[in-house]
Amino acid sequence: MTLGGLLVRIGAGLAVVAALALALWLYARGWAPSRDQYPVQGVSISANNGPVDWGTLAAQGADFAYIRAADAADRRDPAFAANWRAARAAGLRYGALLEFTPCRLASDQATRYMTTVPRDNAALPPVIRLAFSPACTARPNRDLLLSELNTLVNLIEGHAGKTVLLNVTEDFDKAYDIGSGINRTLWLDGNFFPPDYATKPWVMWTASDMRHIDGVDGPVRWNVVTP
Repeated sequence: MTLGGLLVRIGAGLAVVAALALALWLYARGWAPSRDQYPVQGVSISANNGPVDWGTLAAQGADFAYIRAADAADRRDPAFAANWRAARAAGLRYGALLEFTPCRLASDQATRYMTTVPRDNAALPPVIRLAFSPACTARPNRDLLLSELNTLVNLIEGHAGKTVLLNVTEDFDKAYDIGSGINRTLWLDGNFFPPDYATKPWVMWTASDMRHIDGVDGPVRWNVVTP
């Protein structure tokens, strides 16, 4: 085979690989679990998603939205109030999410939540997201972390009047075994495949963090509820 022929074959092979990669990416960005298996599905939204067309989002099949109230860098989400009002107006079920950080006292984080999120009997149970952040390198021992987290859980539940849901990433759960340390319902992460990393069953699952859907610019975290 001549050098020219070899180069043509290599080029054709690379084109096939690129086409397959593009097809997989397009499939992944539009994928969601079957509604037959998971009838209730929704999104997580924060200021990072930019302006949201809530009516379009609801029309695209979002049944609920969890809206970030504050992040682990000790900031209130600047879009929270607008997203909270708009989700309710669009007819979606809605709830608030707080990103926990071990770099701040639980009482301070609870105060930030309580001064950001209004008490609303129609809202979904509050969520505390447990994920490591580059902005916080602290790794307290398990007893200390569970003590702080219990304080945060109790304060937020007292404000909301509802039991919290814990959204735990795999690496955070491996470090602290949250499922066996705090008796609360779990929401786990895992792109495309149902997660199995916790010591107790999950009730919610982030099935994809790369889904693109009309009404939101860029990817969203797409979540499903166990039947």
